[in-house]
Amino acid sequence: MAADEATGEGARDEGEGVGGSGLSASLETAWGLRERPSKGPKPGLSLDRIVDAGIAIAAAEGIGAVTMGRVAKALGASPMSLYRYVSARDELYVLMQDAATGFPPEMPAAITGWRARLEWWARAQREVFRRNLWLVRIPITSPPVSPHSLEWMEQGLAALDGSGLEEGQKLSVLMLVGGFVRNEVVFMADLDTAMRAGGKEPDEVMRQYARTIDALTSIAPERFPALRRTLATGVLDVADAEDTEFEFGIGRVLDGVAVLIGDR
Repeated sequence: MAADEATGEGARDEGEGVGGSGLSASLETAWGLRERPSKGPKPGLSLDRIVDAGIAIAAAEGIGAVTMGRVAKALGASPMSLYRYVSARDELYVLMQDAATGFPPEMPAAITGWRARLEWWARAQREVFRRNLWLVRIPITSPPVSPHSLEWMEQGLAALDGSGLEEGQKLSVLMLVGGFVRNEVVFMADLDTAMRAGGKEPDEVMRQYARTIDALTSIAPERFPALRRTLATGVLDVADAEDTEFEFGIGRVLDGVAVLIGDR
């Protein structure tokens, strides 16, 4: 990969942004702070088409397949022509993420109380990730600054209204809950990929895993007494239902937040 593909080095000078925003030109365009280029080097080329092409490639082949050259080829354009609209691959990632994430859905009025609202927010995020698994593979290189990411942050902070938490604590809670959601989706996606690659059903995979652990720990059982007790219960012989770990985890995370709020 060329150095300027990831960093945009030598592509174009972003300057200080409109009104000192510090954002790239493409993000300022997403915010409506500057007009979209009216004419590009190739007829029909636009920022929206570039972002849509990147999303299509990521959905089909994974985020690692998204490069400026690959997107340009999909659009029948030259890689350099894309730099009129987006300065680097990492910047394209941000725009793809924003487009795929979209506006947060409207929270039903019947959901009240910080815990119910925050749990709803977490579940809504999880659904977005599960529909677009490539999103969780995008490296986090900066705090959220795109339009939709800030709208999700706004909704999460608003969910904690009335909790009594300080504003800094609210942000920490969002990072905790959002981090749990992201990690759970990554783990489940990895596990599903591994199981599918082996061509076996989840229960079959778990039974084989239990047999392997049993064989390894039986060599020196005194080193693994806790594992031996777990094996004896048979819980490793059957795969959990799809949402079991998420339901357990989000409940315990919110229990911890409740303790924090209660301590106040």
